[in-house]
Amino acid sequence: MKDYPISDRVLAKVLAHNVQQHGDRVFIHFEGSSLTYREVDALSNRLANGLARYGVVKGTHVALMIDNKPEIVLLYLALGKLGAVSVPINTAAKGELLAYYLKQSDSKLLLADASLVERLAVVSDRIPGLRAVIAITEANQDRHQPSAELWPLEDYATLLDSPDTPPCANVHFSDLHSLIYTSGTTGPSKGNMSTHAHTVGCGIALAKGFGYGADDVLYVCLPIFHGNAWLCSVLPALVAGASIVIARRFSASGFWPDIRRYGVTQFNSLGAMTNFLWNQPPGPGDRDHKVRQVMVVPTPPYFHEFQERFGIRFTSVYALTDCGNVTVRGPDDRSDKWESAGRPFDYCEIRIVDDDDLEVPRGQPGEIVIRPKEPWIFAQGYYNMPEATARATRNLWFHTGDRAYLDADGYLYFVDRKKDAIRRRGENISSFEVEQVILKHPAVSEVAAFPVASEHSEDEVMVSVVLREGESLTEAELVHHCKDNMAYFMVPRYVEFISAMPKTMTEKVEKYKLKVNAESRLANLWDREKAGIVVKR
Repeated sequence: MKDYPISDRVLAKVLAHNVQQHGDRVFIHFEGSSLTYREVDALSNRLANGLARYGVVKGTHVALMIDNKPEIVLLYLALGKLGAVSVPINTAAKGELLAYYLKQSDSKLLLADASLVERLAVVSDRIPGLRAVIAITEANQDRHQPSAELWPLEDYATLLDSPDTPPCANVHFSDLHSLIYTSGTTGPSKGNMSTHAHTVGCGIALAKGFGYGADDVLYVCLPIFHGNAWLCSVLPALVAGASIVIARRFSASGFWPDIRRYGVTQFNSLGAMTNFLWNQPPGPGDRDHKVRQVMVVPTPPYFHEFQERFGIRFTSVYALTDCGNVTVRGPDDRSDKWESAGRPFDYCEIRIVDDDDLEVPRGQPGEIVIRPKEPWIFAQGYYNMPEATARATRNLWFHTGDRAYLDADGYLYFVDRKKDAIRRRGENISSFEVEQVILKHPAVSEVAAFPVASEHSEDEVMVSVVLREGESLTEAELVHHCKDNMAYFMVPRYVEFISAMPKTMTEKVEKYKLKVNAESRLANLWDREKAGIVVKR
């Protein structure tokens, strides 16, 4: 893999290098079709020149509301070649949220799946800065038109009626490439300003940390409008000269057939997806694949059993949309560090601090703060949010809002989101640790632990639990499992079994919804104290 100096960390330069070295190698597989590096380069040139006809120049903000398909990758590259700024938007957004993204980002142009264009009609008066809309219409799909002629509506195909010569744009490594929005789980979504150096740097860090090469095939089923798939799958593949397989979404029935069909060697997984794969009945085909490793955050408690069953090595990272990749645990790291998120990359420093920003001793939990050792390697703050940027970067360190500790060897162990911490009768409780213990129960598929109001002030611990299909478990049985496996003060008081967790499009559990719902009917929930179960020290 080429080691790109910072001055060459520009998307167009990375793609040009791959075309020169192996232009006929497939970069993108999608539903039976494929695009080579040379074809991707030519198509992205056509798109860039087509977008220039709509007035897109260096610095223009262009929103992308597109589900997983080659077009979103091609547009990231095309806009990068122009020096324009990509604004990927969650395709579930509508109404006030959609208006917020488009207005807050100062987007002048929107490229969207045709089926999503109708959503613009109800927010038209709130997005005066939008100049035009371009719809991506797939085969056998009607061309959608908003209810009123609010903007010029064009078709994506017209962009391709342009020359495939490289556009004339002087793009610098420190230029902004994209605004990637946070999930908004703790407040209004913030647009993280990602430079070309940051974008390419994320790919380089993981390609090196996980040992990717040109023969690798990375499976991308998480949404590419989100940082995980874009920065942690597509970009590492690009800088390594490898291939990606794009799936529209995670499919329970289609996952393993895709993995085998394309010879996939690596994929990224989130908690719910990993649980699903693990919960399937073991079979003779469990090792019938070429996957050698999977990046999972967080690493599940059945880590060793999963590796043995599927023959897949686990890797992990600590990373944030707000800055970038911070730590890595690669395939060759010590097996006794499997619960950790690894050690910091060489390009950044990490500290664990208390509420006064004073560093705490090794082994003691505190907030993770980080800072880069190289320029432009992290995201450059929150777009149009100077106060939020200043708060996050006070005392010259980026404050993550996450709690963790470092062990004697410098490995990072995640404890909790700072705002997810539960304070019960003088004890600080990690919801993450409560969840990890409960996940070890064989009947449990998913769990969310969160604080609810206590009549004694502070918090009580509540858990919402999804059981595995065909399994049964009572609230009392779960509490007894907790009594046997965690500190007395961590044992949940309230337990509820639910059919599914409320989640964002990026598979993050929306705990605030669970909390608001639970507190509205707390008196009617199963209560350990009312059930007469006594938890002793």
